[in-house]
Amino acid sequence: MSASIDIAGLPPERIVFDISPLAELGVALHALAEPGHHPGLHGWATVTSAALKPDLADRLHEADFLWRSTFSDVFMPFAGLPAGGGRTGATLAEELDQLDRLDDERFVSAALEFTCAMTYGPGGPSALGDPSRRERVLELAATRGPRQLDFTRQLLDDPASVRAWLRRLFEDCDEAFFADTWRRVAPQLAADARHKTDLLRRKGLAEALHAVSPALTVDEARTRISVDKLVEGRTTAVDPAVGAGLTLIPSSLGWPHLMVVYAPGWRPVIHYPVGSPELPGPAPVELLKLRMEALAHPMRMRLCRNLARAPHTTGELADAYGITAPEVSRHLGVLKKAGLISTRRRGRYVLHQLDVAAVARLGSDFLETVLR
Repeated sequence: MSASIDIAGLPPERIVFDISPLAELGVALHALAEPGHHPGLHGWATVTSAALKPDLADRLHEADFLWRSTFSDVFMPFAGLPAGGGRTGATLAEELDQLDRLDDERFVSAALEFTCAMTYGPGGPSALGDPSRRERVLELAATRGPRQLDFTRQLLDDPASVRAWLRRLFEDCDEAFFADTWRRVAPQLAADARHKTDLLRRKGLAEALHAVSPALTVDEARTRISVDKLVEGRTTAVDPAVGAGLTLIPSSLGWPHLMVVYAPGWRPVIHYPVGSPELPGPAPVELLKLRMEALAHPMRMRLCRNLARAPHTTGELADAYGITAPEVSRHLGVLKKAGLISTRRRGRYVLHQLDVAAVARLGSDFLETVLR
């Protein structure tokens, strides 16, 4: 499984490394909401959360469902502006202005990733104008929870008010903590972008991509970039309607996430982490064996992609992968026996979620086990 980006005929100068304060703010909000995804940021997240004023802390708590499980293209509006040349803004304010310039359909489509989009769709009618599409996204949002449903209703009924609310929240985050964080990390990110640009010019695309991540490869004919992820998707960097180009953005706070924008009608973007922390803690040998065997099945690996991002019901997973609910239940039973997922009830729904910390330790657990 992989996401692929068609680059046949793309001039080298159209592949750019850039930095984005808004993209980094999105990762920062995710790390605050889901510190288990970012074991190397526990200290930063603890200090930042403790320093928040009560009003902003409450607002972020109420909104954390927006970035806890999904990284929306809302944080990369430059990719959705055909006339923007694929360049990020120099400041957060400039990128928020770019977000304001997205038309309602693009903004709503990107914002719906927060509440009800498990994967990119192939396009199709807009939920703003198509009643059946609207009904479907509201149904999906309802399975996520009441806050997601309320947000989706407001987004569809009054996109302008959601735009204003998001911008105000982002600006308040910038004033409270992100401006200081960005001043600290921006020089490192700019240096990384310059280094990768120089590498691209001197040694070529394959070397530059490998320096970004071993998960990135380009074919010998230099026609397609593959991103080794548990997703299936395809986009192009040579769409004349969007503007030819590919943007790569480093992130200081993003590890372990390697994210790809491949939405229809958007310029492709690869958002990659710079550096990675050490992971703690070996597990008992038998538990390690049980966990690795549980994750060895291709379908269970695919299920884990969803379960790592947010709690899901058996029915949601069955619908997403085209298998029966009993089959999903059997796979979930194996994962639960290995201690890799947790289960809780919310009303009439039973929700399952991956224990991200347990999975994150598997690599170091394996290495320490074979060297013990």
